[in-house]
Amino acid sequence: MATIIRNPVEWTIDQVRAAAHHAGTIAQSLTGRDEADRPALPAVRQIGLDDIELSLRRGFEDFKAARSDVLALAAIYPMAGLVLWWTASNYNVLPLLFPLISGFALIGPVAAVGLYEMSRQREQGRTVSWADAFEVVRSPAFGSILVLGLALVAIFVAWLAAAEALYMAYLGPEQPASLTAMLTQVFTTSAGRSMAVMGIGLGLLFAVLVLTISAVSFPMLLDRNSGLNAAVVTSVRAVLANPVPMAIWGLIVAAGLVLGSLPLFVGLVVVVPVLGHATWHLYRRLVVR
Repeated sequence: MATIIRNPVEWTIDQVRAAAHHAGTIAQSLTGRDEADRPALPAVRQIGLDDIELSLRRGFEDFKAARSDVLALAAIYPMAGLVLWWTASNYNVLPLLFPLISGFALIGPVAAVGLYEMSRQREQGRTVSWADAFEVVRSPAFGSILVLGLALVAIFVAWLAAAEALYMAYLGPEQPASLTAMLTQVFTTSAGRSMAVMGIGLGLLFAVLVLTISAVSFPMLLDRNSGLNAAVVTSVRAVLANPVPMAIWGLIVAAGLVLGSLPLFVGLVVVVPVLGHATWHLYRRLVVR
């Protein structure tokens, strides 16, 4: 049988068609299977630090297995960071610079969905490439993934609005003349330090919310057509059953993203794929098949 190699235009058209088809079935995918066929919520395990270590190790193995493809795919992350930096610096929104960058963790779970799919396929013994990340659009649960992704974007926007309100309350309404001037104001004035403390606390609340509803929901939607409600409820149950390990996991993700942002977000090319693949394996440790 002859092998047919499609050009990029044909491949892209196929992906758009698949996305449109699944977007049209969002209502059905929100609840998953028919009521009579819907399985009970899966059991969740209690995990320890060794499970987190194993997930990270397997995530790194997935990264190494498709290194060149993943690096090409992950190049978008530092580019996005630089675009955010440039936008904040050139459009008089410097007070939102750090909320924009730190808020990446709030939409990180949906940005890494393609990496979960690559890990899922590699787990099945397949040889994966960057193109396999886009197989997400063919998933029966694509509608649920889309809706949950939009929910995370809404949380991200709410975080930016809250951060702007904090700045206006403590240091506004004047825009800082430069990044240096803003940092000086934050670290050398009592109002600036109070704003920083409040901002960190508020950001932590948003991060806990996102971690709780998305820790295993995206991988679970890819793994089984259980519906959005079941995936989110299972994620909440997994976090509540493992408060300390999941808090440590959240700190690892946050620290990794901070380190990956230095310098100029270049490290995100490695950090995001490793954390994305590791998230899939953490899901396997948390949720019983």
